[in-house]
Amino acid sequence: MILSLAVAAVLAGCNRADDAAAPTAAAPATDANANALKLDESVLPGVNRFTAADLDTTKDACTDFGGYVNGKWLAANQIPGDRTSWGAFEMLDERSTAIQRQLAEQAAKMDGATGVEKIVGDIWSTGMDAAKINEQGIKPIQGHLDAIAALDTPEKIAEHLRTTAAKGQNFLFGFGAEADFKDSKNNIAYAGQGGLGLPDKGYYVDADKKDKLAAYEQHVAKVLELSGVPAADAAKQAKDVIAFETRLAKVSKSSEELSRDVSLYYNPITLADADKLAPNFPWTKFFESQGVAAPAMFSLSIPAFHAEVSKMIADVPAAQWQSYLRFHTVDGASPYLSDAFVEENFNFYAKTLRGQKELKERGKRVLDTIEGQTGEALGQMYVKVAFSPESKARMETLVKNLSTALKARIENLDWMGDETKKKAMEKWASFTPKIGYPDKWREWNGLATSRDSYIGNVLAATEFNYKWQLGKIGKPVDRTEWGMPPQMVNAYYNPLQNEIVFPAAILQPPFFDPNATDEMNYGGIGAVIGHEMIHGYDDQGSRFGATGNFENWWTPEDAKGFSSRTDKLVNQFNAYEAAPGMKVNGKLTLGENIADLGGLAVAYDAMKKATEGTPDPMTDGLSRDQRFFANWATVWRRNFTPDELKVRLTTDPHAPANFRAMGAPSNLPAFAAAFSCKPGQPMVRQGDDQVVIW
Repeated sequence: MILSLAVAAVLAGCNRADDAAAPTAAAPATDANANALKLDESVLPGVNRFTAADLDTTKDACTDFGGYVNGKWLAANQIPGDRTSWGAFEMLDERSTAIQRQLAEQAAKMDGATGVEKIVGDIWSTGMDAAKINEQGIKPIQGHLDAIAALDTPEKIAEHLRTTAAKGQNFLFGFGAEADFKDSKNNIAYAGQGGLGLPDKGYYVDADKKDKLAAYEQHVAKVLELSGVPAADAAKQAKDVIAFETRLAKVSKSSEELSRDVSLYYNPITLADADKLAPNFPWTKFFESQGVAAPAMFSLSIPAFHAEVSKMIADVPAAQWQSYLRFHTVDGASPYLSDAFVEENFNFYAKTLRGQKELKERGKRVLDTIEGQTGEALGQMYVKVAFSPESKARMETLVKNLSTALKARIENLDWMGDETKKKAMEKWASFTPKIGYPDKWREWNGLATSRDSYIGNVLAATEFNYKWQLGKIGKPVDRTEWGMPPQMVNAYYNPLQNEIVFPAAILQPPFFDPNATDEMNYGGIGAVIGHEMIHGYDDQGSRFGATGNFENWWTPEDAKGFSSRTDKLVNQFNAYEAAPGMKVNGKLTLGENIADLGGLAVAYDAMKKATEGTPDPMTDGLSRDQRFFANWATVWRRNFTPDELKVRLTTDPHAPANFRAMGAPSNLPAFAAAFSCKPGQPMVRQGDDQVVIW
């Protein structure tokens, strides 16, 4: 689950057998093809549920709660070869993928398909036609490479950057629409940093990542060679690309910096001042080239980055620009080209960088493409066969109960003054929940797909999506829009709209089961609901007010009290060792850790209220409270490859799953009481070590 700043995505240039929550038809049909869609549930992978048999009774819940609940399962469930992690989220993702495949196959076979079925069917068919893709080789993008080869002046380079950006192909920076931080009802344009092929700026300068940088250089050379550059020249050009990106890295912000200071995204500036900042890449001309009316202002995030790009247009030799642009053009297209390109892309980004052993089979890769390019189109089909009205109604009740519990916790805070508390309650009252799927589907009119070319369809969708984004600039925010498709196993909070969103695919065990007992649902999706609500009050979400505007609603004294508590949470997670010599970054993961702690506490309160006056069923010898916390830990059962873990420790604002299973419960007296833990045991944090925030 993430604190969703849609702007972050713009700027960046969570099983299976007898699933009681796997339903039948839901959303009403919208066209004649819809009735043809069917789902064969008998062939779907199962879900991951907590069972008492999972418990490793050789471990003490008060010492190692993650091992107590998940140790046996993790030992028995190794990471599949085509994955870099495996757990509850990934199992649901496999189930969602299996549903999507049935739908894509049916769409591809429809006679005279229209609307979303045609789009999905076309991309599926062309993506699965391996023979045709291999026959085409690099031909589909040869024209792009020829254009790059002709760039011999700074003016031509700048013009090429504008021209390709207008088609949604921008390697150097992200550009798109998002709500104005100071006027969240209206969209403005945002531009941010980009241009790096590695996950974080640290990969270019940190001593402990030199091996990955060296491997990346070899990858760059290989891609250039595959594109037609002689081997010796490719090796030299690869060094130029690394030097180019290293220069960009030095003026870029790190993942930690971006995750812990949301204000970095907002730098309002006039076009005239932006032109002065980047004279070799005038922003007035860029807006004109994108077909966007000149605005009074826009947000030019990370200005030092853009100033450096302007300098590089002037002082980096054209040949070095050609190498950089040629590599990224081919590298970005590689997943949609012939086998040699696909395999090289896998060998570096998945195998070398993250430790994935096997390439995903073609069908899964094509479905990834469909979700990435036209996810809501496929989602419109998904909810017709895989999400029930009953599930949505049960979720609405859970959200209401969690909201009531959060209200009580805010009202009873002893460290927050009345003035700040009033503002916190105003924000609570304005939360907007979204469950399952959008009330209004996105329109896809104008996206022309065919059965001619896989990458042709991808490029068409890329340009269509980009222009759809640009069309929002200068217009009111459409609050019916979703930032994730229904088939995605995730959830998010958007501070600019103060909304919490739960796509249909996450509403399955171990998160949600309409037939499960209360403690299981509250320990699963209840804690997720609480988590997303608390994002509105984490270290960054708390910088936005009830209307979604970026504003300070804290008194100095309360802000200081809040920071003193969050600092203790940073210290708690800094002490966790994820691998020998590798600690969790408590600052990078702070927002998610605040949301976990507050969300679990709120979910527990809501569960106790919902079960008030009813006898404890003592299921399988476990109390209701024990099962609540056990299902929380079940959500976070997850194995990682060593390389994947290293990447996440640098870039992921979420702590590794096993520490999420233990971190929040260790601060809750209810956990210690449930398992009869004693003071001094690892899962009992007391006194100054105990973190209490929301």
